[in-house]
Amino acid sequence: MTKTFTLTAAAILMAAAGLAAAQSAPATAKGDALVGPNDMTLYTFDKDTAGNGKSVCNGGCATNWPPLMARADDKVSGDWSIITRDDGSKQWAYKGKPLYFWAKDAKPGERNGDGINQVWHTAKP
Repeated sequence: MTKTFTLTAAAILMAAAGLAAAQSAPATAKGDALVGPNDMTLYTFDKDTAGNGKSVCNGGCATNWPPLMARADDKVSGDWSIITRDDGSKQWAYKGKPLYFWAKDAKPGERNGDGINQVWHTAKP
């Protein structure tokens, strides 16, 4: 009985470690674009300054360009960082640039936000 419990506990710990590792990258590459956990395209905004830890897309802007939100227990790793938004919430950034969705993308694979006002671009891995 003890061996079974030990193996089960070890399996649980390994699964938890795998889950934590999976949380360290909040997006994945699909072709030449980054996509969120919902497989929707992610975007960057030219008016955001890489590495300054801020987003300039707030209020109505964030309604049209919803941020890729981070949870309180998410961990940063490699090129992934977390910034604090004006309202105190947390947002994921890749290589220092905050990441956003485009509200008018209706299904995975759409990139309707790419090039809007020449300042929104599909996030690249």
